[in-house]
Amino acid sequence: MVYILATTISTYLISRIISNIQIKQADYFKNNKGTIDKEDLKKYKANMKSQQKRWMATCLLINFGILAVLKYTDFSISNINFVIHLFNPEREFSYLNLAIPLGISFYTFQSMGYLIDIYREKYSYEKNIFKFGLFISYFPQLIQGPISRFDDLKKTMFEEHSYNQRSISLGFQRVLWGFFKKLVIADRLLVAVKTIVGSPDEYTGVYVLLGMLFYGIELYTDFSGGIDITIGISEMLGINLKENFNRPFFSKSIAEYWRRWHITLGTWFKDYMFYPISISKPVLKLAKKSRERFGNSFGKRVPVYISTIVIWFTTGIWHGAAWNFAVWGLLNAVIILASHECTPLYTRFHTKFHVEHTFSFRLFQVARTFWLMAFLRTFDLYRGVGTTFKMYGSVFGDFNVSELFNGGLLNLGLSVADYIIIVLSVTVLVTVSLLQRSGGVRERLMKKPVAVRYCTNFVLFLSILIFGAYGVGYNASQFIYSQF
Repeated sequence: MVYILATTISTYLISRIISNIQIKQADYFKNNKGTIDKEDLKKYKANMKSQQKRWMATCLLINFGILAVLKYTDFSISNINFVIHLFNPEREFSYLNLAIPLGISFYTFQSMGYLIDIYREKYSYEKNIFKFGLFISYFPQLIQGPISRFDDLKKTMFEEHSYNQRSISLGFQRVLWGFFKKLVIADRLLVAVKTIVGSPDEYTGVYVLLGMLFYGIELYTDFSGGIDITIGISEMLGINLKENFNRPFFSKSIAEYWRRWHITLGTWFKDYMFYPISISKPVLKLAKKSRERFGNSFGKRVPVYISTIVIWFTTGIWHGAAWNFAVWGLLNAVIILASHECTPLYTRFHTKFHVEHTFSFRLFQVARTFWLMAFLRTFDLYRGVGTTFKMYGSVFGDFNVSELFNGGLLNLGLSVADYIIIVLSVTVLVTVSLLQRSGGVRERLMKKPVAVRYCTNFVLFLSILIFGAYGVGYNASQFIYSQF
């Protein structure tokens, strides 16, 4: 509570100061128009901009400092201890074990996005601190997003709402769909994933590949299910939130995948980090020197390369304070940049063979992207870079499919009935995703007779009640992204 209050108050006060400086500057220009020379005007403007930058930097330092201390102190200590042990195994620093507040990454990113928008004069600051506090602490999205922009959210968050049966019905359907994903699919698959990951020496080879498949589906249904619940609750309240997923498993490349997965985080990094880094003076200076030394083609790539690597390293450690997440982020950057460099080769290939628009080739691209992401996600599964690469090796060196059908599948904590439920549920999930390509399923359902709508909702509710993975034999599982 203390941390979110500190973020709310510091961001509110400093954004107000920045806005007042901007108002003062505008008044000065208006009152002195035509009476001061260009040089004095330029100096005044530079001074005002400098003041705004200092205040913005102060707020960013305070809030990202809080996030860094709480989330990365023990990670830093572990790395320091590793170095110390190389020289003196008997000495080490103690860990602080600081408690990480719920949703700190999400509300920090959201509030700092607001601050930067104020600095950029995208809109004026919110004068009512209670409204601003609601924007920062709106509970449904506080746990795992989506990360909202103030100018988008204020349109429906602060206005008066009357009773709307359509919004309540649509929101309720979205909530049910989210619980279906979470309880029927994600939490059921979690049992098998935990079994495979919990015994890396026992479950190798084909089990690692199976774990990748199960975890990919579990992560998507857990995270997108939580977002569905958040958006559904907000819709019932008359509040519109941005979509966070756009059928990511239909992506034909990793770059496209990340445009479809956790969309609000990706756009945050793009708007507030990627572009500012790529046009910053140090990067542009380095790009200029690179053009002079290595040619124009290489120099043009430098800002993109630096920004991409920094963004993906940051994305990695945002997901977790561990080296496996950092490696995961950097590998994403490497694959995206390598794919970009290979664009001319792809173009020549498609020019010669004309397969890019065929169904079979698109299916190959989708499958390739899914499994590339599945291999990368393994760094999230096994808590150690060395262990992850060891598991990679077992996939190619100790692969035996027959192990699964000699009773192996039934040793993962799931019964035959569980596997049938998973297959049927994932089939429903894929079918709905395919239907969404031609428009919203809920909107089309709203056009059906009342009896059809209520029967659909009732069947979905019963499916959650009967087939949901909860109760005896299951541990209540929080949403995966709530830990970030």
